[in-house]
Amino acid sequence: MINIPRWKVILVIALSVLGILYALPNALPPSAQRWLQDHMPAVLPHQTVNLGLDLRGGSHLLLDVQLDVALADHLNSMVDEVRSGLRKEKITYTELGVRDGKISFRVGDPAQIDAAREAVRINRSLDIKADGQLITIALPVDMIRERQNLAMDQSMEIVRRRIDETGTREPSIQRQGGNRILVQLPGVDDPQRIKQLMGQTAKLAFRFVDENATFGDPKASPPPGTERLPAASSPDRGVVVQKRVILSGEALVDSQASYDQYNNAAVSFKFDSLGGKKFAEATRANVGRLFAIVLDNKVLSFPKINEPILGGSGIITGHFTIEEAKDLALLLRAGALPAPIKVLEERTVGPGLGEDSIKAGALAAVGGIALVVIFMLLSYGLFGIFGTIALFINLAFIFALLSILQATLTLPGIAGIVLTVGMAVDANVLIFERIREEARLGRSIIASIDAGYSRALSAIMDANVTTLISAFLLMIFGSGPIKGFGVTLTIGTITSVFSAVWVTRLMVIAWLRVTKPKAIPI
Repeated sequence: MINIPRWKVILVIALSVLGILYALPNALPPSAQRWLQDHMPAVLPHQTVNLGLDLRGGSHLLLDVQLDVALADHLNSMVDEVRSGLRKEKITYTELGVRDGKISFRVGDPAQIDAAREAVRINRSLDIKADGQLITIALPVDMIRERQNLAMDQSMEIVRRRIDETGTREPSIQRQGGNRILVQLPGVDDPQRIKQLMGQTAKLAFRFVDENATFGDPKASPPPGTERLPAASSPDRGVVVQKRVILSGEALVDSQASYDQYNNAAVSFKFDSLGGKKFAEATRANVGRLFAIVLDNKVLSFPKINEPILGGSGIITGHFTIEEAKDLALLLRAGALPAPIKVLEERTVGPGLGEDSIKAGALAAVGGIALVVIFMLLSYGLFGIFGTIALFINLAFIFALLSILQATLTLPGIAGIVLTVGMAVDANVLIFERIREEARLGRSIIASIDAGYSRALSAIMDANVTTLISAFLLMIFGSGPIKGFGVTLTIGTITSVFSAVWVTRLMVIAWLRVTKPKAIPI
């Protein structure tokens, strides 16, 4: 244990230097940190630890995903398949629609009931029942749960995309329970724009306008197969559009804020190859007609098709401001939510409170470290100095890894760091006490140090492996502050073993070779 190969010596020194360098940006003033992030190459030290909501201040939003609406939309999409199946088998029916979470219709001819049940069996798992001539189609519980989980996964991904598009750094987006999403936005003290973005489903559709009904009697009921939707610029004005969707926003691949020919704010969009082909065919066959651009059941505009649109791209106008055009382009790029989202809870943590938390956490950490250093110096003298140096190198390792991984530091994370300080000292205490015990038994200096490191290693590994298991479980099953505590505890446990076993040993061996002492000052 005393004779360390040269390559290990170089490796320990190199890792220690790198740890200090990569942790150093965290100690610089904010202006210097920004300069490093803007000018320093990616491979060189420039990143800092991201502060969480409780340290930096920011906004906390609890969102409710209305899964019943997503389920109703799925049932409505199934209605078209049911209608096609009935027409294919030439079965007469009435009252086809969604009622009380089920699809139902009435068969015109009682002799066709069995044929109707088979015609609408889109999926073998569907629960289809007949009560006289009334047939109901219900989704089984496992299929409902699957659709809800899918809607939640899609909602979380789209919420993440929308927030990332705003430039918010290190947002925390977590699922809570069956239908809620917790969003924490460090550094965002006015979440109004985020709330507006979250509150829009952003379902885009292109439909043809029924011009006779739109410009006819406004009090007349819309013809079958159409519906009257409000115009976004004038909600009192209704536009009658066909229910059939020519093309949906799912075919979009890009959207950007731009300007129209009159220099008004607009949104340009581009379809994928299949969407561009469908759009070209639809506009080629309907030159001279009006088509409506519908967003969340509101008509943004209904331009006239003067000629076929063959490029797979177009522009949306609608009396936007440039900010509204940017937000609409962002929503379309991020995709449509599968269900509406409602903000249930909103809290704002001011930067002043975050600064107080940082000061309190720093005071606790500094106080704890100072007491540990005093204990080490009083108990082990020169070896206590070696342990103290290794302790600060261990802290540098922790902040370097947190910076490289771009982890978010919270108050529980600071508690994890303080805990690892004690664990790092505990490993040194085991080693130094073992060296002291061996020296009391009359062993030589080299033999005592060699036995101290070799025989204490098993106890150190056992203690830290059990801690790592707990820390891993906190990271895997925990969320928010609990996960942050697990991350810092995991990193600190690994670095504390390295610093206690290798860094201190290197310093002790260097001391032995330089001074050649006749007694151990411990």
